Amino acid sequence: MTENKRILAIASGGGHFVQLLRLRAAWEGHRVTYATVHAASAVDVAPAPLLTFRDVSRADWWRLPLTLLDVAIILLKVRPHVIITTGALPPLLALALVRPFGVRTLWVDSIANSEILSGSGRHAGKVASQVITQWPALAQGEVDHWGSVL
Repeated sequence: MTENKRILAIASGGGHFVQLLRLRAAWEGHRVTYATVHAASAVDVAPAPLLTFRDVSRADWWRLPLTLLDVAIILLKVRPHVIITTGALPPLLALALVRPFGVRTLWVDSIANSEILSGSGRHAGKVASQVITQWPALAQGEVDHWGSVL
């Protein structure tokens, strides 16, 4: 990424967002917009903009259409060249939506998943340009290991 790119750094709340913030140095010098579920996280990313989306999981799947709409609106606002995410389901939706448009995407599976990839991480390989795990033992096939975030 030598030229100034529009990057969407998107993650669900909690540990997903904490791990995403630990990657900040990787996109220094680019135009970054963050997206997560908590508006209060704007303090953590200032002066960069923060957009929010409704969270959804397998437990409350009926919220999926609203979350999908939120994510689509974020993508239309940002028009990213690159998307980087540490999960979970809403960012997976973002990767799926941009795949036909050639947007480069990176899925960094959570360090909490030491035995198997996360549920969303297992699907990320179908839509992400690159999937990486933070555990060397999980790197196989299309999943690489570049080190750990924490």
